[in-house]
Amino acid sequence: MEKKELTTEEWKAEKKKKKAQMAAMQALPYEVKIKRAELRAHEFIDELNRRGLNAHVSVGGLDSIVLDIFLRSIEIDVPAISVSSLEDKSIQQVHRALGIEFVKPEKSKVQVLNEVGFPVISKKIAGRIDTLQHPTEKNKTVRHAIITGECGEQGHFAKNSRMQMPKKWLKLFGGYENENEGVNYQIPDFPVSNKCCLYIKEQPCDKWAKEHNSRPFLGLMASEGGQREEALTDHGCNYFGKTVIRSAPFTPFLRQDILTLAIEMDRWYHEHLDIFERAFHEQPYGRNHDGSLKEYQPVESIIPEIYGTIEKNQDGELHTTGAQRTGCSMCGFGIHMEKRPHRFDQLRVRNPKEWEFWMYRCCTDQKTGEKYGWGRVLDYIGVAWEDEWRPGLVKKGKEKKKEKIICSFCGKDIKYEEPIKIKTKRGSKICLHWDCFKCGL
Repeated sequence: MEKKELTTEEWKAEKKKKKAQMAAMQALPYEVKIKRAELRAHEFIDELNRRGLNAHVSVGGLDSIVLDIFLRSIEIDVPAISVSSLEDKSIQQVHRALGIEFVKPEKSKVQVLNEVGFPVISKKIAGRIDTLQHPTEKNKTVRHAIITGECGEQGHFAKNSRMQMPKKWLKLFGGYENENEGVNYQIPDFPVSNKCCLYIKEQPCDKWAKEHNSRPFLGLMASEGGQREEALTDHGCNYFGKTVIRSAPFTPFLRQDILTLAIEMDRWYHEHLDIFERAFHEQPYGRNHDGSLKEYQPVESIIPEIYGTIEKNQDGELHTTGAQRTGCSMCGFGIHMEKRPHRFDQLRVRNPKEWEFWMYRCCTDQKTGEKYGWGRVLDYIGVAWEDEWRPGLVKKGKEKKKEKIICSFCGKDIKYEEPIKIKTKRGSKICLHWDCFKCGL
């Protein structure tokens, strides 16, 4: 039976209805969301069994780490895989402790930036810039919509649609269509793309899944916004499409839900270390060269060190004292919205040599042969980076006022010149307030 073609008004009404349904699910009590997540996960497994398919967990940062342990806690024992080399060292340490199988990326991060483009602004905007940079007869209508907001048949002939890039980014990246559209926008001297994850994460994980006749559990939440929110709102927790089959049991979770569950799963991990020890010894990194078993060393917490610890703020809400989100050190999605110290400032303190590489010399200009990096991109979109950020004086209008920043761990004002000794769950550490503000430790 063919799917009925919706009119523009019907399509909008359907979108509105699904958004309302998602909002209602997000407003459910935590205990109900957990029970629903358990039901959706078991339903996914049952349907895969009926279709003769296997399941696995695709693991990256904290959310999917929690998902991996949650599935084990509800007696769903499936393999966990990760392109772990892309993650922070502390995340890799947790991956090993959970016995996760490591998958190699299709391209290196340097190859992606040079051959594909820089992941900047957002996946949606970067994808549209990529389309403008690679014009074809087939994408002519799409390019027109990106510049003008006027859609063709697939976009229900909408005017002023969301396909149009925001004016701010059109001015900087819309120049590829100057001649076609009679506009006068700029053209950047670097490539842009949203395909970084495709080559670094998605393709190698898809290849593994195909070889193992398996479909993934993903630790995605609609509350993360962007394209994830749209896809999860449209398709729900379990999706069985023509080319994509996946489960995202945490779809309606909010940040408070995942952090609450993280605390519970940390406790469950320590109560069931034997499960993870067996998984560790099944991996190549769990054995010595002669095949003998390495000693299993549990992590003190399943919350990787880069996130700091999970604490309550003055309003009683949970938050991570370090990074809120993590990703590749070369990723720039959302960088323009971050207050300083932004992710590249933090990388500068954690690893100055890596920072220097990504900012100045990770790419080669194909026209001039000149070495460049993220510095060129950030300058172009107006994000400060080269001045070494320090807490101190900030300009507010014509006046200079003292910037008051509170250390997220010790609760005191940050004073860059005064080193302090702080206690963490992982022992004591001598650092500057600047360091503990940035790292949450």
